[in-house]
Amino acid sequence: MGIQKTMKALSDPIRREILELLKSGRLSAGEITEKFPVTGPAVSKHLSVLKEADLIRDTREGKFIFYELNASVLEEVMLWLTGLKGDSK
Repeated sequence: MGIQKTMKALSDPIRREILELLKSGRLSAGEITEKFPVTGPAVSKHLSVLKEADLIRDTREGKFIFYELNASVLEEVMLWLTGLKGDSK
């Protein structure tokens, strides 16, 4: 697990909000972009960071790119963080 890339990706509020949006299912780049008051290229950069951290996956269908959450990486992070908590006894 690339914990540094994951934490960097999660550090930005727009990227966290993108992940929240993708909890409900896959969305196109355009659908994601219209949810934010930033430019398309800015959203594209955020999507690239999330993809590099393996937090999302993309699928090209014709001229559209759809993004979906990769929950397995988030589960690994949660397990790692839970392990830091240690035994509560």
